Amino acid sequence: MSELRPGTVAVHVGNECDADTGAVAPPIHLATTFRHGPAGERLAGYEYQREGNPTNDRLREALTSLEGGACALTFASGMAAMSALLESLPAGARVLFPDDCYSGLRMLFLEFLPERGILPDVVDMTDVAAVRAACARPTAMLWIETPSNPRMQVSDIAELSAIGHAAGAVVVVDNTFATPLLQRPLALGADIVMHSTTKYFGGHSDVLGGALVFARNDALAGKVAHRLHVTGAVLAPFSAWLTLRGCRSLGARMTMHCSNARKVAGFLASHPAVERVNWPGLPTHPGHAIAARQMRDFGAMMSIELQGGRDAALAMAGRLRVFTNATSLGGCESLIEHRASVEGPNPRSPQNLLRVSVGLEDADDLIADLAQALS
Repeated sequence: MSELRPGTVAVHVGNECDADTGAVAPPIHLATTFRHGPAGERLAGYEYQREGNPTNDRLREALTSLEGGACALTFASGMAAMSALLESLPAGARVLFPDDCYSGLRMLFLEFLPERGILPDVVDMTDVAAVRAACARPTAMLWIETPSNPRMQVSDIAELSAIGHAAGAVVVVDNTFATPLLQRPLALGADIVMHSTTKYFGGHSDVLGGALVFARNDALAGKVAHRLHVTGAVLAPFSAWLTLRGCRSLGARMTMHCSNARKVAGFLASHPAVERVNWPGLPTHPGHAIAARQMRDFGAMMSIELQGGRDAALAMAGRLRVFTNATSLGGCESLIEHRASVEGPNPRSPQNLLRVSVGLEDADDLIADLAQALS
């Protein structure tokens, strides 16, 4: 269905009617093992759930089609997807990571990858000249987050992909914040897209998962698939089914998420208690022009930096009634979080920063809640 628009693809691909019963909702195959022949022949293509199952295959088909890739792998979490990919690199491989990124990724590349002989290097991905200079040394992989977490920095996927490829590097984009409904990194030159499907794909804050979508079904894709099979960080069939169900409403939800975010960002940008609103849809955002070029819309994730520092940020977060103080994002409910308080002993986020996931409530109610919390 590649000729169809992404919203239509999200509803239909992987969610086809069941061939045996005609059921409009796809079935869940919970079996851990499948009948095979006396010499191990896979009579229906399956052997053991850790190696693959029909429900996961439906989700992988949907993700592959949505991102315009050649194949996809699904994992028990976004971190499991990141780990499997990065740990498939050989010892001595050097990886460039963004200076503003998800704190779990930072812990992974600072604490765990060096134990495996993988060499992390940090660069400002919004500075094309800095990335080009960093790629002058041998580089195995270029890891991009755009928009980034939590400062919502925007990186030029096409430009960075060209730089990475000239250096012989594999280019990976974390597309969790945007989803393929708003941004398609593979079409802009990236080699692999990573998702925490826990977020917008699941959409209801009730299912954990992660995914990798590959532009080519090549040796690296095969190596990661083998690692997943052997190490076992597989996505459970029920989780795959819930994520597939989330795909069906993804287009509608992203439209409303973005609409609400535009109204919320406009209100916050004009409030005297707010020092800065980090949302790429604002014309004042440093990456607005790039975001407008490579995104269909600007998403529902933002962060705000308050006048008055940490105390003001915590006070505001404590006064909210419609927004919930909680980790994660992409659900129906609006969430807010003081990132520096949850990033561990060495936080990188500014103390006055609150990360905001704008949900599906009425935008006027969200704005009223923010207004009373800031007063």
